[in-house]
Amino acid sequence: VVDDSITVREVQKQILKGRGYDVEVAVDGADGWNKVRADKFDLVVSDVDMPRMTGLQFVRRIRDDSKLRDLPVVIVSYKDREEDRLRGLEAGASHYLTKGSFHDESFVDAVAALIGPA
Repeated sequence: VVDDSITVREVQKQILKGRGYDVEVAVDGADGWNKVRADKFDLVVSDVDMPRMTGLQFVRRIRDDSKLRDLPVVIVSYKDREEDRLRGLEAGASHYLTKGSFHDESFVDAVAALIGPA
């Protein structure tokens, strides 16, 4: 879970842990980038607006890396316009959710659809 908001990170972490997933957190895109290169992950959940490296830059780096390009990425963002969603998907996100309409089930359903149940 990559998000510069500690509150959002912890909520997402707790939802996923509550469903049996192992969860690591990163404080921004640069921290997330360092972590995905150093360890093996089944999925990344990322915000868009973060310091040092945005979520879109982060997703593009993952897609450009031959070892990581198939790693599923779910973007969860406050940006809820269709053009924002399309930008996220064009950057390479596997799924795009908005925080404004964020519900535990839709988030967990998206994760499970990409990597299966915990």
